[in-house]
Amino acid sequence: MTVTLPAAITPSPAFQAVPGQRIDPELARSWLLVNAAQPERFQPAEDSAADIVILDIEDAVAPKDKDRARADALAWLTSGHTGWVRLNGYGSKWWEDDVAALAEALPAHLGGPVAEGGLAGVVLAMVESTDHVNETARRLPGVPVVALVETARGLQRIDSIAAAKGTFRLAFGIGDFRRDTGLGESPMALAYTRSQFTIAAKATGLPGAIDGPTVGSTGVKLAEATAVTAEFGMTGKLCLAPEQCAAVNEGLSPSQEELAWAHEFLADFEADGGEIRNGSDLPRKARAEKILGLAAAFGVHSTRYPDQDNAITAPSDTYHY
Repeated sequence: MTVTLPAAITPSPAFQAVPGQRIDPELARSWLLVNAAQPERFQPAEDSAADIVILDIEDAVAPKDKDRARADALAWLTSGHTGWVRLNGYGSKWWEDDVAALAEALPAHLGGPVAEGGLAGVVLAMVESTDHVNETARRLPGVPVVALVETARGLQRIDSIAAAKGTFRLAFGIGDFRRDTGLGESPMALAYTRSQFTIAAKATGLPGAIDGPTVGSTGVKLAEATAVTAEFGMTGKLCLAPEQCAAVNEGLSPSQEELAWAHEFLADFEADGGEIRNGSDLPRKARAEKILGLAAAFGVHSTRYPDQDNAITAPSDTYHY
């Protein structure tokens, strides 16, 4: 069986899997925030299951420690390591220093001085307008900018932020958003907000949005929270501890049931001559190929094969993946 992978699932030719950025950031599931004022945590983060490691010089760092945290992040990225950095918000008194310092960590292929490793991308905090993203991207040419939207004003402008030239991917800053709006943390309370991220990303051709973190949780609660992320069409999730990453990766990867269905559908489709048979075939074929493409990108292998006892019900012709 030959599967043609959707273009969005094929890793960029320029992408290289390295510690600190193991999965193409367009597809990355777990985005691990690490307090940059605690450099002893950098290596454990790099050794973790995180798809992306983000050195955080924003919320995690007290104002008095900002300069030291920035210097520690820069030292790490210019000593052979690869990673992302969460910047302070545009317009804050630290943003200017952040982007100026990180220009020294640009890798050679972006015209920077770093031969190996270097800055892979940035997460920009408190994005509320296209200018915030575009000016950051202008100061760090070629560096992907994830727009972290964390306020009601940012959400009102999410369509234009998603469409901004400099925006690489959207992310949801749950904690600050809830503080700004007074909303609760339940899936119902945040349903509208999560939907807006997903719709804005899809409408502008961005990769799936990145959901906010689940604070202090592992096990069942984290698995349930990650299932909510997936239910709302978001394909990444911020993590606050290395032990959260494996669960997030699993929850945002194709399941064995989905793989079994995809293999079964495509085998049946090809056995029938590979011709469209009804109105549901095109969306189901696209869904099956996307499942197998993501599984290949994430290194997820089938451990079961479909049969009458374990195959899940195929979607109807109203199902669009």
